[in-house]
Amino acid sequence: MEEVKIYDEYTSSVFEGAENDPDNLVVVKNLKKYFPIKSSFFKITVGNVKAVDDVSFKIKRGTTMGLVGESGCGKSTIGRTILRLIEKTDGQVFINGKDIFSLSKNDLRKERPNIQIIFQDPYASLSPRLPIGEIIGEAVREHGIVPREEFDDYISRVMEACGLPDYYKPRYPHEFSGGQRQRICIARALALNPDFILCDEPVSALDVSIQAQIINLLKDLQKQFGLTYLFISHDLSVVEYISDTVGVMYLGNMVEFAPTEKIYANPKHPYTEALFSAIPVPDPDYKVNRIILEGSIPSPANPPSGCKFHTRCRKCMEVCKYLAPDFKELEPEHFCACHLYNTPERQKELDEAVAKIKKEKETKAAEGHGKKAKK
Repeated sequence: MEEVKIYDEYTSSVFEGAENDPDNLVVVKNLKKYFPIKSSFFKITVGNVKAVDDVSFKIKRGTTMGLVGESGCGKSTIGRTILRLIEKTDGQVFINGKDIFSLSKNDLRKERPNIQIIFQDPYASLSPRLPIGEIIGEAVREHGIVPREEFDDYISRVMEACGLPDYYKPRYPHEFSGGQRQRICIARALALNPDFILCDEPVSALDVSIQAQIINLLKDLQKQFGLTYLFISHDLSVVEYISDTVGVMYLGNMVEFAPTEKIYANPKHPYTEALFSAIPVPDPDYKVNRIILEGSIPSPANPPSGCKFHTRCRKCMEVCKYLAPDFKELEPEHFCACHLYNTPERQKELDEAVAKIKKEKETKAAEGHGKKAKK
């Protein structure tokens, strides 16, 4: 079934002009990233995997935005596209008011120190052939962050800020534990004095006690250096602890975005409700009203028409099967994409559109039967 859209005006104007506000460090507007599916022999594009499909959000300077969702929903793809590690399909990304995709190669190179990433697997992201002093300092030297005579002392200060003693410099990554390796990755990102750091599940591979140390380190560094984070994670408790705002992803779409206290106290989208009901409560006598989602996640190469969540939603309505919902502001700073919150006027407009779509389908089906009967 082909998706029919009769509106785009709201999503395109949700964060209109937000890039001009100096309080916003990162503004993402209608970002799309599609990966082409090629035929096996002629290499013709036969479809697209819609990894990120029309996503918008903003991150205020000096704050942390948490990004959550099931595996394969497009969280890491969003992060890598924002940093221009992979090219976009459509949309805009503004960092410090600059459209990151309009920058030339030289301008992008100058901007690189301001946008850094901490990878999920610290061991895989560290060169086994370099000592950690060189790993942390390689980009510092390349971008000329400090004069040559101050280089060694600067690296020592960065390592100390990340809980790494100075005498670790000549050691290699295989000589460290998982938590220490992640500290090395944090030090490598911090050494370039960035404004924005993408944390791509930085604690998922660590023990719980080590996770707490790394999370507290990130919070301390944020206060000390005024950093801004996009924190991608599956752990909803960690996201609640570290984040100022939270975005919830489902199959390439942002379904809800709000300040942390609002979204955890009163989730609006049915998917957010189901996701948050899975958070364990440390009280054996407390009975959790767990919402079980039926079915599996649809393929991003062939997503359902209308609202992508309607195949698993217990509150699904007829309009959800045909038309995608507006991503709109329900209350100050609380955005949600769900037909449950349509105004009566908007619902009437959508019902008329659904009736029109159904009539067109019935007409085509009747024409098809007529052609078969003639044959």
